Parts: sequence; C-alpha cells; structure tokens
Amino acid sequence: MQSLLKIAIVLLTLTCASAQAADRTATRAAIDFNRDIRPLLSDRCFKCHGPDAGSRKAKLRLDRAEDAYAERKSHGHAIVPGQTERSLVCQRIFSADPEEMMPPPESHLALNRPEKEKIRQWIAEGAVYQPHWAFISLPESVPVPAVKDRTWPRNDIDRFILARLEKEGLKPSSEADRNRWLRRVTYDLTGLPPTPDEVSAFVADKTTGAYEKTVDRLLASSHFGERMAVPWLDAARYADSYGYQSDQLCPTWPYRDWVVKAFNRNLPYNQFLTEQLAGDLLSNPTRDQRLATAFNRLHR
Repeated sequence: MQSLLKIAIVLLTLTCASAQAADRTATRAAIDFNRDIRPLLSDRCFKCHGPDAGSRKAKLRLDRAEDAYAERKSHGHAIVPGQTERSLVCQRIFSADPEEMMPPPESHLALNRPEKEKIRQWIAEGAVYQPHWAFISLPESVPVPAVKDRTWPRNDIDRFILARLEKEGLKPSSEADRNRWLRRVTYDLTGLPPTPDEVSAFVADKTTGAYEKTVDRLLASSHFGERMAVPWLDAARYADSYGYQSDQLCPTWPYRDWVVKAFNRNLPYNQFLTEQLAGDLLSNPTRDQRLATAFNRLHR
C-alpha cells in the first residue's frame, strides 16, 4: 500500500481539471462491463433479474453471461452478443409500450437515453462479461502514451496525466509551492497540519529526494495509521456504543487499535480483509487475528 501512496503523494504538486464528457461525434471508447454496464444492471435490473432467486422475475438472470445468452422458451435470447436487433434486452429498454418496457414503470426505475445507448453499444461490441473487478489481475504493463510537451513530465505517471490533459485541450496547473505541498501531504497522510519546525526544515531542504523523504517520514508516523483508519472504521460502523433505541456501551476500542496498527505495519490488503472476516478460522490464529473479527459484531 505504501509504495503506491508514495507515487500518488508526489503527484500532489499537480491539480488536474476534471475531464469533460466526450463530444458525441468523437470516436466512442470501448465499453467496459465492470466500469460501464455492471453499475447500471445492478441498480436497475438485478432486483428482478439478478442472483436472488426469491425475487427473480421471468426466470431471467442478467448477472451471469451463461444465463443472459441462453435461449429462452419461445422468447428468443435476452442478449445475443454482437446482435442488438435480436437481443430482447435492447428491445425492452427502448420500447415505448408500458407493457413491454424495462425497467417497468411501476418499479419507479428508469434508464436515460445515454445509459440505454451504452447498453446497446456493449451488446454490439460482443456483450463481454467480466468477473468482479476485485478478482481480476492487474495488467502487467500498460503502454505509456506519447505527449506533445516533452519537457513537463518527470515520470511515466506524469505522461498519462498530461496525455489526458492534452486530449481535453488543457494545460497543467503551476506547481504548488513547498509550504502548500507540505500542508497538503501532511493533512492527507496524518490528518494533522505540519508543525512550524517541519515547515522550516522542509523549505530549507534543497537536497534531491526531499519530497520523497517527507513522504517516508509521514508514512512512518503513528498518526498515519490513525488517519487511514478513519474511513475504514466509518464504513465498518465502528462506535463505542450500540446506537439505536438502547444505546448501550460497546467497548470495542481494541478493534479500533488493531485497525490503526494494521495500517502502520503495512498489512497486505488481502490479509487485512481475511483477518477481519475470519481471523478465528485461520490455522492456529493469534490473539490479534481473533481480535480482528470484532469487525463482524460492530452492528446489529
């Protein structure tokens, strides 16, 4: 985790403008199932055509390719890869007939025109499904894009950023001064402002790698784990009381300390999740691994 953070933090010297929507006349980017389609189907379709057999309608699943592609008794195919005109999904989402359109009006869900076109494009391109993004290996290498301004980039990540800026007709912002950069990175990594002594030392440090040394110092701080633990504890519904009507004491602060320590010792993410979900089921679990499973009792 820390190696990725080092790269990202050094890039805080830049402020990149948000990319605007591509012009409709421009060449459309290929549709990615996990990025573009799964969120739409999950939000609008999976309630009736997803993994829950109890709420499934018309015996149709759209969350799995083999079910979506399968021939239906007297009803054709929900999805025919590469053939939008034969795909019932396309016919239904573009239908104006309340008896035929999907999602149905009574569901109070709807797809807007760009979302419908995105689904149609996905089917036209082959309707390729993907496993959940968490189970897909990252690509081993990605070609570095060419850029017009060869003087601005300092590394390959800069070239990716600049390539997108040039595509949008934008230029990089001016580099932040040292005081501002230190304030940003210290808040980002520790949640605290830099001390006056830290500011003076950094501004005076003209050596090569001054930025990297600062990031290393902050990553080594105990406050780093505290800062990183905050969003995780929020998502895990951590509190020292139960909440609801009977707000009884729930002294789970040892779990909070476990999370802080996990970030400070750079625990691999897969291990971080495994120990919280099932640390007690590991072979010869340690006390800390058992403690981590308090994650499972933080809510009712």
